[in-house]
Amino acid sequence: MDLLVKTKEQLERNNFEVFISESSESAYHTFVNEILPTLNAKSVSYGDSKTMHETRVLDYIKTSDSYEFIDTFKPEDTWREQISQRKKALTADLFLTGSNAITERGCLVNLDMIGNRIAALTFGPRHVVLFVGRNKIVKDLESARRRVKGIAAIKNAQSHKNLNIPCQKTGKCMDCSSPHRICNTWTITEKSYPKNRIKIVLINEDLGY
Repeated sequence: MDLLVKTKEQLERNNFEVFISESSESAYHTFVNEILPTLNAKSVSYGDSKTMHETRVLDYIKTSDSYEFIDTFKPEDTWREQISQRKKALTADLFLTGSNAITERGCLVNLDMIGNRIAALTFGPRHVVLFVGRNKIVKDLESARRRVKGIAAIKNAQSHKNLNIPCQKTGKCMDCSSPHRICNTWTITEKSYPKNRIKIVLINEDLGY
């Protein structure tokens, strides 16, 4: 917990608004009871994140009549339709996702395949809420890069059986040229702009990849 508290302090110095939850269940209640009522959000979308899914916040949004839900991963949609929805997601009032890594100095480090998640993190939605397990906190930027390429990207690739990427079989980054490569665009977010636009729920559990 000390690590979460120290990371929270650094993130807040960088203009992020930060909450600490003891578990994925308490993160759900923090979002529904403390964060969501303050946002005046009418439309909500998301970028894929195992940690976010583990909190069940998306289930709450999907079943509520209070929000227009922009679904970016409908299995029945064509690829072109999914891309269209992901562009629309950039206009949402609220965007939910996770972060691949957070440094102890309070920077977010993320790596995307097509960039819809980091695009929304950087610009577009009025509010962004990230759900981040304690296992995503690393010492510095170099540690973040190692974590993302050596752990998160591999496990993410292995979870997508429809892709054909060397790391799925080798269990390590091959710096491939596969057309299905998921490691294409990095972003480092040093500060939230405007202040408190990006809100982070730090969870005292190992979650996600």
